[in-house]
Amino acid sequence: MSKKKKPFKGKKIPSAELQRRIIELFKKNPDKKYSPKQIIVKLGVGNNKDSVNAALEQLKQNGLLRHRAVPKFKLKPKGLLNLKQNLIGEIDMTRTGSAYVVTEGDEDDVYVPAKRMNGALHGDKVKVRAFYPKGRNKAEGEVITVLERANDHFLGTLNITRNYAMVIPDNPNMAFDIYIESNSLREAKDGEKVVVKITDWPTRSKPTPTGKITSVLGTVGTSDIEMKSILINNGFILDFPDEVMKESKKLKAHITAQEKEVRRDLRDITTFTIDPLDAKDFDDALSIRLLENGELEIGIHIADVTHFVKPKTALDKEAFKRSTSVYLVDRVLPMLPEKISNQLCSLRPNEDKYTFSAIFQFDEKNKITKEWYGKTITHSDKRFTYEEAQEVMENGHGPFYNELFNLNTLAKKLRKARFKKGAINFETEEVKFKLDETGKPIGLYIKQRKDAHLLVEEYMLLANRKVAEFIQKKGKQQEIPFIYRIHDLPNEDKVNDFAQFAKELGVNMDTTNAKTIAKSYNEMMAKVAADPGLKVLESLAIRTMSKAAYSPDNIGHYGLAMENYAHFTSPIRRYSDVLAHRILEKNLKSEFRGNKSKLNEKCLHISKMERKAMKAERESIKYKQVEYMQGRVGNDFDGYITGFSDRGFFVELADVKAEGMVKFNTTNDHYIVEASRLKAKGSKFGQVIKMGDKVRVRIKDASLDKKQIDLVFTEEED
Repeated sequence: MSKKKKPFKGKKIPSAELQRRIIELFKKNPDKKYSPKQIIVKLGVGNNKDSVNAALEQLKQNGLLRHRAVPKFKLKPKGLLNLKQNLIGEIDMTRTGSAYVVTEGDEDDVYVPAKRMNGALHGDKVKVRAFYPKGRNKAEGEVITVLERANDHFLGTLNITRNYAMVIPDNPNMAFDIYIESNSLREAKDGEKVVVKITDWPTRSKPTPTGKITSVLGTVGTSDIEMKSILINNGFILDFPDEVMKESKKLKAHITAQEKEVRRDLRDITTFTIDPLDAKDFDDALSIRLLENGELEIGIHIADVTHFVKPKTALDKEAFKRSTSVYLVDRVLPMLPEKISNQLCSLRPNEDKYTFSAIFQFDEKNKITKEWYGKTITHSDKRFTYEEAQEVMENGHGPFYNELFNLNTLAKKLRKARFKKGAINFETEEVKFKLDETGKPIGLYIKQRKDAHLLVEEYMLLANRKVAEFIQKKGKQQEIPFIYRIHDLPNEDKVNDFAQFAKELGVNMDTTNAKTIAKSYNEMMAKVAADPGLKVLESLAIRTMSKAAYSPDNIGHYGLAMENYAHFTSPIRRYSDVLAHRILEKNLKSEFRGNKSKLNEKCLHISKMERKAMKAERESIKYKQVEYMQGRVGNDFDGYITGFSDRGFFVELADVKAEGMVKFNTTNDHYIVEASRLKAKGSKFGQVIKMGDKVRVRIKDASLDKKQIDLVFTEEED
């Protein structure tokens, strides 16, 4: 009797590569129609149906495919011939006013001359008519319409003349000055920094936009203005609209009798929060108790933002527009007004609060035997800082020691199981600053992540994973559109290039498949922890990773090694979690299926705003590092070479984690950088310097205008 053959399961491939292979399949069979399942078989890939469907939808959006007898797709006529058709993408503007439209799923950007921009500005989402000019293989195009403006507020310097006023935007990618009507100056003076809201967008016939001043920030050059500039230039508005503030003021904190009837009352169960010392918005709490059957019940309780922020209200629209709180070095720009984030929804100690809970029972083998999700009322017995919780666990006594000990013991076992499954342990160092009363940095240190941090992280990961699993299982027969946190597989070419570089530093990697890559990364991180000279590998490894994002197409989370994952635990600061709460609540009562297409549009916006917030955070750290180093010009530091350019090489200072450049023209040799950009050799003395080398450097200059630190070799200064 012959054995039944196991079905072939191919290798999972990243989204961009999947799209490329799908197009190749359609090009070879232009008259064929394929469904996601048929494509999986034809290509022999290991990607799931959601992953393939997401790739097909992206290709359809970019005008390359069309639906034929849903769920089948077909090559769009002329879609890949001499016309690129109408594509949707994001404007990447140059200083000249021309731009490139970057479209997902298409390796080639579309060049748009300034005369064909039709009022589009940097970062805008546009529909562009693209084509290949005769005799050229580079696509050009014309903006047909602006689908979504990246910003409507801009920061700049006011220039007042006798007849008119203009604001010159700080952002170098903004190719237009903004005309200001005389009655919109708000008493701003010539040369001051101001915030302008566009009231009349540029068109082909009227290329200069018109705006009105909404805020006067004052004289240029203060740290406060620089931080505000970072926020505004990344598309974040400093103040909430009046309508939003009016709605928030009307909200009441007291627990009503009606809510007591429909919620599970957990106020008698030991509950506490663990947060940073300077935190004000406590959006998660933990509870623990031993049940009569000997099992352990763990509760993860999340602030019930959706009780106060209702769909289609001004509060909800503004929260979606912002999509995230932004954390700069010296301030937080919240997603929600302070009354909600720091009062109504903050799980402060000794106060009854509305919460949305995920409760799990664990047996003696640490297996989940029961899970429950729903609206609750909780009461936090104590507010721990991370340091306080850590001290209790280390000392072996103190408030709620037994609860903390049991939570930590289980968290360690959950973490061990997660890494055994293939999760990647990227423990990057986080720079923190000590600031004086003016916001000036007077100290700099690396944040320590101890058991208290890891404990909280593990239970948040658990809740996020189980909520996503719950929705996925409930929608097994018919999909329930949900907002997943996804992380695609790493790019194969990038990984292979990185593996070659790592080998140069003595670190071998197995790039056979996704699991061996993850294992190799974890082994590499262990070596990095033991050898500071290998620190450069950490940041380069992260660059090989795909960026995590939000999507209704559940392709899984590679970095966490989870097939199902969502964000559920921070609705005060992430709009993704607000959406997750709403969809979960509706599906606890019955089956609810929203519009997947509309949900996808929201996911794209939230992901975009998250990237902007991360960029703003990095810029604020860079600014404060340079500001800190201004007082240390002439001082010597140890550092490690982190990269090369034609002008010099970059060095990360070991103690302060700030990065500066040693320019080749300041050295006593003529260095030639190898093509690999991994090392350089001096043509006069033959000295070789390479990535990861330890060097001694001196601070030559720290420029806040340029936001850069100039370094020199100490021996060459002496």
